[in-house]
Amino acid sequence: MERFSRTRCFLGEEKFTLLQQATVTIVGLGAVGGYAAEGLARAGIGSLRLVDFDTIQPSNINRQILALDSTIGQAKVEAAKERILSINPECQVESLQLFAAEETLDAILTPSPDILIDAIDSLNPKIQLLAGAHQRNIPTFSSMGAALRRDPSKIKTGDIMTSNHCPLAKHVRNRLRRLGIEGGVHCIYSTERVDFDYQGPEQTEHAASAYEDRGRKRNVLGSLPTITGIFGLILANEVIRQLTEKR
Repeated sequence: MERFSRTRCFLGEEKFTLLQQATVTIVGLGAVGGYAAEGLARAGIGSLRLVDFDTIQPSNINRQILALDSTIGQAKVEAAKERILSINPECQVESLQLFAAEETLDAILTPSPDILIDAIDSLNPKIQLLAGAHQRNIPTFSSMGAALRRDPSKIKTGDIMTSNHCPLAKHVRNRLRRLGIEGGVHCIYSTERVDFDYQGPEQTEHAASAYEDRGRKRNVLGSLPTITGIFGLILANEVIRQLTEKR
């Protein structure tokens, strides 16, 4: 198709076909996950399963690619599905408006995707998802903290156990180790130092979700659309490399 001619030209027919045949599940369609979905859709990924329980709110507009004045109030998964099909009508898009938790993991991870992207910003659901994917041997790319950062040169990728200077990554590492997981989760993180502790006061932006009483409420943290967008696009790029370079 002409719409993917530049990607096909760059990767070659064989590697582009690998993208067309791949299935990627993205959990969390906010500031990071939305851009990850955008990058994969424009690369020509053949099948996407989109998972997010939330709806688009006015406070999302500063950083989330799905958030527009015209999409306020829509389920994020439905807004994402509509956008992806506008990019590539032949993409197989499945939308699941679910909260990631132990009781929903089978629905989220069955059948197993070729790759999972974790773009959840709440700690407990993140741990449950990563542990569930590890138990199912699903290759996983996970986003750590993108809020409160402003220096894109400090963004790194690597195994979660070798990440550093990220408060969220520290908590994720510790929790995974308690579950007997010592590696195997590829992550994107920033080494930029921030003055924040994930054990601090809890706040919430709004109470528009049926799942608002589940787990810890998310903290309201300042963020730039540039950094969160870069996180999402790097995640998409890492997935493309994984699928086409057989890393």
